[in-house]
Amino acid sequence: MKMWSGRFRQPLDPAFEKWQRSFDFDCCLLECELEASAAHARALKQANVLSAGELESILNGLDQIGEKAANSSDFLDDHEAEDVHHFVEKQLVNLIGDAGYKLHSGRSRNEQIATDLRLYVRSGCDEIAEAVSDLIAAILDRAEQAGQAAMPAYTHMQRAEPVLVAHWLVAYTEMLFRDRERLADCRKRTNVCPLGSGAVSGSTLPLDRELMSSELGFSEPTSNSIDATSDRDFVLEFVNALSLVALHLSRLAEEMLLFSSQEYGFVRLPEAYSTGSSAMPQKMNGDLLELARAKAGRVIGDATALMIATKGLPLAYNKDMQETQEPLFHATETVLSLLPLITGWMESVDFNFERMQSAAESGYMNAFAAATYLVRKGVPFRIAHEQVGKAVRLALDKGCELESLTIQDLKDIDSHFREDFYQFVKLENVLAIHDVPGGTAPARVHEALAAARKKLGAIQEDAHAHA
Repeated sequence: MKMWSGRFRQPLDPAFEKWQRSFDFDCCLLECELEASAAHARALKQANVLSAGELESILNGLDQIGEKAANSSDFLDDHEAEDVHHFVEKQLVNLIGDAGYKLHSGRSRNEQIATDLRLYVRSGCDEIAEAVSDLIAAILDRAEQAGQAAMPAYTHMQRAEPVLVAHWLVAYTEMLFRDRERLADCRKRTNVCPLGSGAVSGSTLPLDRELMSSELGFSEPTSNSIDATSDRDFVLEFVNALSLVALHLSRLAEEMLLFSSQEYGFVRLPEAYSTGSSAMPQKMNGDLLELARAKAGRVIGDATALMIATKGLPLAYNKDMQETQEPLFHATETVLSLLPLITGWMESVDFNFERMQSAAESGYMNAFAAATYLVRKGVPFRIAHEQVGKAVRLALDKGCELESLTIQDLKDIDSHFREDFYQFVKLENVLAIHDVPGGTAPARVHEALAAARKKLGAIQEDAHAHA
């Protein structure tokens, strides 16, 4: 029996009936549906719609459905169920008889799907935030292992200034910390309960909405039944947050791929996360990183699809909203599957610190420090910039680094140069003079690592306390 067939005289066109079903994909909401249905059943008992015996029967039936789904994938092979709500009702009636039909008293599928999706997104926020924390921890481990190793930092894809390898790696943890904060913020707005909103105007039964909300771990019931049944902002916000996670993973993947090329040679790809070429025996390809880069495009596409699907919808529920589910599920599953793989890659990768250090000491990356040297001698920065530019041009002509120019070469350009210049532009000093909060001076990077560890520890402690 369909949940709505009483008004109809003719059956649905078979092709249309199959085409409009959502159970093939919304079956992943079964656990959420069972949990929300149990809360609704208890509210029905409190409203004297169900007897104590009927409530017990319904709750036992819901538990049995969950157990069957967990133990047999074939259990979900139902070609008649229109959606997850219809599936649960069918199975419940099969298990306990007509009492199963009472469960739908005072509610609508409009509020059911809104509730199920909020439970799904809330869980997704928690799971993905934990996976992001694991990746942050892995990156911090590698940053600490890098010690005082240096590398070039780049602007415009050109070598710019030397930085500590640890400083470079911590830049990615900053992105990921922001991702965690966005997920936590999204979770707060997601964590309200639509149950009791009915189809659009609220339930016709005196249901205790506070009770249902509390039982499901929501912070409070939604405040407007029209908005509650039509709101998908939390889905859009969540998937947009995931698109940023995927974007950050893509940026990391792109840079690691570049640095693993022979032209850079900073990174040695881990074999466990790479593949070979069917034609060229010598090849090792960073397929995980390449797929991570491509997956970001699909997650961003999911976010775009959600925005377009909802942009023109009048209040309240419209069937268009069924099309918001697959992008949500796809984005969630993609990011959840990708994060542990990137974490494993980060734990396994081998950095060529010797090659990185060598690159940090060439290419005139101490030129800014050289200008700073003149500034400290009293030369205005704009003039110092010009004079060091001349020194770089002379070094290029001579085929040497700045520190290989003679003192007379330098004095011919600017009389403020002295012998102490050579010490000033050595790599260790170039790093050390960037001594500001957030800079690459070793002491500052050490502070940043400690602060990141402390921040991550507090986040993980709080997550465990609320688990």
